[in-house]
Amino acid sequence: MEPPSTVGGVAHNNSTHKFHPCDEAVIATNDDASDCKRGAVRLGYWKDDYIGYFVRNQERKAPEINRGYFARVKGVEMCVEKFLKKTSGNCQIINLGCGFDTLYFRLRDTAHQVKNFIELDFPTVTARKCYTIKRNKALLAKINDEDGEVRLSPTDLHGPNYHLMGVDLRNLDEVDHKLQQAEVDYTLPTIFLAECVLVYIEAQNCRNLLKWIALKFQAAVFVNYEQVNMNDRFADVMLNNLRSRGCSLAGVESCQSLETQTNRFKDCGWSGARAWDMVQVYESISSAERQRIERIEMLDEGELLLQLFQHYCLVVAWLGVAFQDLDITVEDLMSSLNID
Repeated sequence: MEPPSTVGGVAHNNSTHKFHPCDEAVIATNDDASDCKRGAVRLGYWKDDYIGYFVRNQERKAPEINRGYFARVKGVEMCVEKFLKKTSGNCQIINLGCGFDTLYFRLRDTAHQVKNFIELDFPTVTARKCYTIKRNKALLAKINDEDGEVRLSPTDLHGPNYHLMGVDLRNLDEVDHKLQQAEVDYTLPTIFLAECVLVYIEAQNCRNLLKWIALKFQAAVFVNYEQVNMNDRFADVMLNNLRSRGCSLAGVESCQSLETQTNRFKDCGWSGARAWDMVQVYESISSAERQRIERIEMLDEGELLLQLFQHYCLVVAWLGVAFQDLDITVEDLMSSLNID
């Protein structure tokens, strides 16, 4: 492949990537999640100055949806923050199925710094994210610095310590190639993030990915947010809703219980794993913060929210012993990732 040419500090490459048409329904879930996050941010559930660049949410979501996304964002954030404190920033973050997630940009506004931040998703998703970043100076300015240039192709973007790349996570040779392009350091402590990603990957492909990571990386944490308890009537409704949109949960067998969620990692060579449903995650958030967001919107009754929380979970898996104590217990300190 020809190397991209650099024009005015921004390099371009006109190569294109193919994707499987059957993945379009999965790709569409990014729009749904981004839409929901944008709506919750507009109402004040958490602070995110960057999500508005990627999505223009108009439709107001149900209060249960907003609280669910708040718990999701807060739960993942707790794990990231503890990891960053433990490594003092001498680490890298790899965001799998990143969608329009804005964590990199939010981190740039804090005292937290990381050596490398890598985002991977379907090329059709990263192409849209690249386009949005390219046309908004406020986003480009966060990626660029005095020393480095930003290199762009239609689906990939490379900055001094930020890399956004289109890839199929089921193709490990391609994943390996992309990570090398991003100057990944397999010896550096690494946190992997995945929000409703593994559940869309066929079980064998998912096992291959998790085993590959366990073999390649020396010290790592994997934070996985997705469905759990997918074996009751409420779960059937969720599954039928997704199937009606052409979206089958190819990895749902690992979402039967918290135990199957943790076993997915342990069976693939990870040192250990623990999991909590979102009832537990929500209750671990400081009472002051919960009271603040519960005043934003009233719930007619709490049963639907409880059912939603019981059918999603947060899993933390680890390689080695350095991060085996990473959990969701919230500290009294205000969040330094600035989502409060």
